[in-house]
Amino acid sequence: MSEIDHVARRRPASTQRWAGLIAATLAILSVASPAQARLPPGQDPFYQYSGNTPLRDIAPGTVLKTRTVPYHVVGFPLPIKTTQLLYRSTGQLGQPTVNVTSVIRPLLSLGRQKLISYQSFYDSLNPDDQPSYAISGGLTLGGLIPNIETALIAPFLAQGYSITIPDTQGQKANFAAGREYGMNTLDSLRATLSSSAVGLPADTKAALIGYSGGAIATEWAAELAPSYAPDMDRRIVGSSMGGVLVHPGHNLHYVDGSILWAGIMPMAIIGASRSYEVDLTPYLNDHGKMLHERLQKASIINVLGQYPGLTWASMAKPEYQSPETIPAFVEIVNDLIMSTGGTPSAPMLIRQGAAGELEGTLGNKPGIGRGDGVMIAGDVRSLALEYCARGVKVQYGQSELLSHVGAAAAWIPETLLWINDRFAGRRAPQNCAWIAPGNSLAPIPAP
Repeated sequence: MSEIDHVARRRPASTQRWAGLIAATLAILSVASPAQARLPPGQDPFYQYSGNTPLRDIAPGTVLKTRTVPYHVVGFPLPIKTTQLLYRSTGQLGQPTVNVTSVIRPLLSLGRQKLISYQSFYDSLNPDDQPSYAISGGLTLGGLIPNIETALIAPFLAQGYSITIPDTQGQKANFAAGREYGMNTLDSLRATLSSSAVGLPADTKAALIGYSGGAIATEWAAELAPSYAPDMDRRIVGSSMGGVLVHPGHNLHYVDGSILWAGIMPMAIIGASRSYEVDLTPYLNDHGKMLHERLQKASIINVLGQYPGLTWASMAKPEYQSPETIPAFVEIVNDLIMSTGGTPSAPMLIRQGAAGELEGTLGNKPGIGRGDGVMIAGDVRSLALEYCARGVKVQYGQSELLSHVGAAAAWIPETLLWINDRFAGRRAPQNCAWIAPGNSLAPIPAP
């Protein structure tokens, strides 16, 4: 398979020109299409809980509001009915929250009903970039990603699957908050399967799929399901993911100074601060604080390729040139190491690229090694091996010649076939004995 690496070759100035062109196109469409009347989530009453019962007294996954909207692509409605559900969920610190999922039923479905929970890779600090807003007709630059993902879910709809698409990051856009992603996903399943408006049978099974940011939600949902949502764990037939963020502390060093992905660092700092309610700005220098302020509502589209060579050292005060010297940082990233929240019950398919050099990220850093440009192959192999040791059936594939974008192209058709087999009841494949050793996933020592 040929590598899809045009993104890596794009100059930062070119990225900015494309972003400007897309923004201008969206501005035109917002005037010309019905989407101009759609309120953003922060202003839309549908996203707000207005009941008298305190949220803490409502069970996670309970449906609080329901509405039906046409499915939109770039603001234009399609003749596909979508049911949107406001439901009770749980935040990163365990606090009661509300969230929204969008459920799409196929035009034709024969035999036993099947449900896909598709976790978007919308990766944004802006609550207006949520999939539910894009699906209901909203237009934002970051919301382009959920629109593009329509092509990824279409093959499942064509085969008769129902699809639920949760706003995995929650109402505050808590970027990279893995546990919250997972709980939002599991409670989305609860809401979808209990909703009379959706109308799925009580015995419906589900599969989880997601790439990159969607893999964060998929993996954390899979590992949290036995403890947080055992009622949903019994329904999950498998989880497929690719481009996986396993040990965030390692990834910060991996993208440090890279060409395409360095801008993800300030986004991660903002997301961690927001989700854990910790202020990390005292550790930043003036440049770091400027980026922290500028990117408060940034999408991945706003940073991809636009901060080439950015380093942690260029953002931090001299006494904090290593992030491991910051106690709050260490506590946060250790809490986000995958496999620390439990063990998945269902089989897993994991795809990871290892040609990150194609996207401008070096693969020669000690203890890190090669990755896909933003995710680290050695960490993902260790996660797979850890679950193998715990008895999970894991099928792991490493694309040596593909980067993050290219490996996604390999993962999509592989996932479709693998998911079909899980619902057909076929025996899940596993290749644990052939997975090469990876990196240590040990927590970072406290400073």
